[in-house]
Formats: sequence, C-alpha cells, structure tokens
Amino acid sequence: MLEIMQLSIEPLDQLERDLLDKISVQQHLREQQLIELVEINSGSHNPEGVNQVGLKYQELFGPLCSKSERFELPKWERIDYTGKAEHQALGSLWKFSHNPDAPIQILFCGHTDTVFPVDSPFQHAIRLDHTRLNAPGAADMKGGILVILSALEALAQHPLAHQIGWNVILNPDEEIGSPGSANYLAEAAKQHDIGLIYEPALPDGNLAGKRKGSGNFTLVIHGRSAHAGRAPETGRNAINKAAELILQLASLNNQKPGLTLNTGIIKAGETTNKVPDLAVCKFNVRIQKTEDAEWCLERINEFIQQHNQQEGFHIELHGNFGRYPKQLDQPHLALYQLVQQCSEQLGTALTWSATGGCCDGNNLSTAGLPNIDTLGVTGNFIHSPHEFINLPSLSSRAQLSALLLFHIAREGLPFKRLRPQGRPL
Repeated sequence: MLEIMQLSIEPLDQLERDLLDKISVQQHLREQQLIELVEINSGSHNPEGVNQVGLKYQELFGPLCSKSERFELPKWERIDYTGKAEHQALGSLWKFSHNPDAPIQILFCGHTDTVFPVDSPFQHAIRLDHTRLNAPGAADMKGGILVILSALEALAQHPLAHQIGWNVILNPDEEIGSPGSANYLAEAAKQHDIGLIYEPALPDGNLAGKRKGSGNFTLVIHGRSAHAGRAPETGRNAINKAAELILQLASLNNQKPGLTLNTGIIKAGETTNKVPDLAVCKFNVRIQKTEDAEWCLERINEFIQQHNQQEGFHIELHGNFGRYPKQLDQPHLALYQLVQQCSEQLGTALTWSATGGCCDGNNLSTAGLPNIDTLGVTGNFIHSPHEFINLPSLSSRAQLSALLLFHIAREGLPFKRLRPQGRPL
C-alpha cells in the first residue's frame, strides 16, 4: 500500500553544511583508497581478487556498522563450450548493518566485481589529469562504494541519524547478472523502504530511469560428424544449423517495441575436413515489457522444435531472463524527484532518462522496492580500457547522497510504504 507525499526541501542548517563540507575535506583520502582498490583485480571470475576487495571494504565500513557479515554464495552453473554444465565459484557477499530498529530502513547496494579478467592488460591506475583517473572499476563501481562510505559517515554525525537504519550489501557477481546474489537481494528488498544503488551515473552525469530487462541464453546444437570428403551426406552440420537459428533469432528484433536480440558468441568446429557435430551459441535478449519475456521464449522454443524434428539434430536451450524491466511507478518517481530537488539545492540540475542497460536496480524493483540505481560517481567508457572517473565526483556525489539522507531523517520518505514482512537475510 503506497501513498505519495507532498515533497518539500527544507533549507540546510549550519551543522548540515559543515557535514557536507567535511566530505570534501576527505577527497584526497578517498582518492588514495580508490587507487588501492582498483589495483586489485576483481573480475567476476576471479573470486580471490573479489574477496580481497571485499575485505578492504570491511575495514572501511567496520567503524560505521554495528554488524558485519560475510556470505558464501552457491556456485554459478553455466554451459561451457563443450555443451556441458560447469559450476564456477563466486566471491563472497558482504552485508554491513546498522540501527535495525530505526523507523526507516534503507538498502545500499554495490558490487565488488568488475568485467576485467585476471589476465586483462588493463590492471593499473593512470592519472589522465588532475581531475580524471583511468583505472579498471574506478567508475564501475569501486568509486561508487566509496561514495556510500562518505555519505554514511556524514549521516552518523547528524543529530537525527537514529531515524535511519541501513544495510550495505556488496555482491560479487553483478557484472554477470547476479546469479548467486539475486535471491539475497530479493529477500533484502522486503526488509527496506527504499534502495540506493551506486552504479556510475550516465555519461552526462544524470540518472538512469527506466531500464530494460535482460536474459542470457545458450543454444547447444548437436549434429553428426562425418568425413567432409568421403561421406559428407551422412553428417549433420551443427554450424550450418546454428547459422539458420541465428538468422531466426535475429528476425525477432523489434517484433515487440524495444526488443533486441544479440548473438554474441559461437564456438564450433575442429577442422575443415570434418562435418562439425557440435556448436554452442550464446545470445542476449533485452525487453522493454515484462510480458515480452514469455512471448520471446515461446518464439525461440518454436524455432528449436522445428529443427529438432529434423533427423540427426538435437538442440537444447539453456538460460532464462535474469532481470526484468524496471518501470518508474509513482513511488519511484517520488524518490527521483526528491533526489532531483536535493541536487538542485547543491547547485546541480539532475534529471533521468531510460536506458537499455540492466543492474541490480532491476532486481530490487521486481521485488517491489523503489530505488535509484545510478547514484555513483561520474565518468565514462565503463567496461573498456578507457574507463575513467571524474575524481571530484567522489565528493560531490557523496554530498548528494548525504543530503538525501538528511532530508529523509528530518522529513521521512516521499511516500508511505507498508513494508512486507520477509525473512532476515
């Protein structure tokens, strides 16, 4: 049950101004901490590095929280390029908690993993100039987690800090779709009133609004091997069949508004004189409406059924939609408007726009938790060796979050929410 409240922003008092100024004083320290963090490789498939980063954050958040917990996640099952299921270890999930009996409960989310594997040539920080740092994960999102730290340090010194309880969840698998942590996030959503996620801002500094949903899938295409010269007619070419399927998949693009399908990887074949009997094809689907997921799966399974009726071929589909679209209902809009008003009070006009990208904001929204998911730092070129952070945003974005927390502590939420009872995380 939700009721939208009339939004109002009270002027900052002198104590609050002083607390925001203290964030800027910490700028050099935050830059040093960031450089230390980005020098640790924490690619999603490197659980040792991910855990090393998690331990660093435990040191930083420890003085602020009343409870620190570490959770081991189930192994991630995925299909390898032989068509078999493999189980990959993931890093640990961290939860830092404080003030669990406060009337307002806020969930802060970040991820400790990056997209850069342990053998990536992009491993170190380089200062491009006095305001920009080029480094793996600097913007996405090791800098964002430091923004959470600064904002919570400011809140801890506010006279109304007792009004807000918080949990910080740092998951190790966001960049691969949160396969191990999704259930933790869904359960945590039931315990909180709003979610604040520290993915980097859009390149222009603004916020992501609506987000598409996403599904990752693997097709395993079995054919029949044969000598390509002596008896090609006895074989069943898995690569050819994969090509037929890929074209059928491509035909689904835009059959529903905003639906896109991208075939990203295909592995097949051993030599040119053998009819290949196996092809593994991986593809991604983005949807604008939740109901389009079922429609898309029906079409894909129809294609597979057609081909499976042909003698000598057998095709299996693995995967599903891991994230559903994030829509901006009235509670989301009220929260966005409050952040916008806070940004204006700090002298910056922020707005929001739709994006095709996904993040854990999708997960929280699906679980019913209003959230903003791009409260992290500003920068650009994430997921590439050119990724950089605008270093001053370590302070400016922390000031934005701190001001948001001050307002909520004083005035409450911009809507009334009857929080469903859920199991403790």
